Amino acid sequence: MRIALICVGRLKSGPERELFDRYFKRLKAMARSVGVAGVDMREIEESRARRAEDRREEEAAAILEALAPQEALVVLDERGASPTSAAWAADIARARDEGRSGYALVIGGPDGLSESLRAKAQAAISFGSMTWPHQLVRVMAGEQLYRALTILSGHPYHRP
Repeated sequence: MRIALICVGRLKSGPERELFDRYFKRLKAMARSVGVAGVDMREIEESRARRAEDRREEEAAAILEALAPQEALVVLDERGASPTSAAWAADIARARDEGRSGYALVIGGPDGLSESLRAKAQAAISFGSMTWPHQLVRVMAGEQLYRALTILSGHPYHRP
């Protein structure tokens, strides 16, 4: 199984990019030790449609096109559940153990995600009910994915 982080938009250079890159590098290095074949970053262009609903639908189509067959689809959404880090790690392990080709975590664009995409997701998770800047959400996603793999490997990084 591979882990994919699919994001609408591009992460600009700066301190957030440096922090994200640090966690993403750790994530890639940890992957094989827990039965994950690799980690991918897939950036989707933001739609330029005039209406927000049209933008969300165009971005959803591009996200679905970027998915591999049999890849678990998980979306980040403020209306989603807020699992513990250990529970999220268990969900990733479950996808791996079920023989999924991948585990794709999706971060939407400024207008959020379409309802049609949310309906196709196996899960919607939240980093809380507050709205977070896109750049920080990427950092948090990278860190939490890394934390999940350290939990699965028994590494002492996560201290419950």
